[in-house]
Amino acid sequence: MIRQWAIIGVISAVMIGVHLVDIVLGGFLKSFGIHPREIGTAYTIVTAPWLHASFAHLGSNLAAFIVLGSLCMLNGLRYFVKASALIIGIGGALVWLFARGSTHIGASGWIFGLWSLVIALAWFDRSPRNIAIALAVVFFYGGMIFGVLPTQSYISFESHLFGAIAGVAAAAMLAKQRVEIVQPVRNAGELKFWPDGQ
Repeated sequence: MIRQWAIIGVISAVMIGVHLVDIVLGGFLKSFGIHPREIGTAYTIVTAPWLHASFAHLGSNLAAFIVLGSLCMLNGLRYFVKASALIIGIGGALVWLFARGSTHIGASGWIFGLWSLVIALAWFDRSPRNIAIALAVVFFYGGMIFGVLPTQSYISFESHLFGAIAGVAAAAMLAKQRVEIVQPVRNAGELKFWPDGQ
């Protein structure tokens, strides 16, 4: 588990480093946020989660990311990477397609995706651990549900909403993938004394 926490720490350090570089460059990196429906900017789906408007914005996102990312990491590093890629890709694509015409930055879409994923896992993979984690997340982070509403104009509720949708989609897709992997081969243990077809 130490290795997994180290990965969370590295990701957090990268976000901090990117923000410091952005300050030195006078905010230039914010141009790599998502610009909905602007042809040729789809690549910003990948760059936007690493950019933040301020240290307060970064700090609030990091606090939630460390907790929710660590909970997701309990399923393994490979699971975390796949889930994060799906959340960033699906959520970011939806923001690029349907969000307001503004610049959307920040890891909040990723975080809302991790939030909805660890809750949805209680449905798609009903182990006692996943159910307990989901209940704890609902108890401590249930207020995040209001983040998907358009409350303040400077907050990208679209990133929150589409990130949450992407998290549920990722939970469903990865749970299905896991079932297909562990599904036993039928009749694998049968002994046959005649060739097929006879």
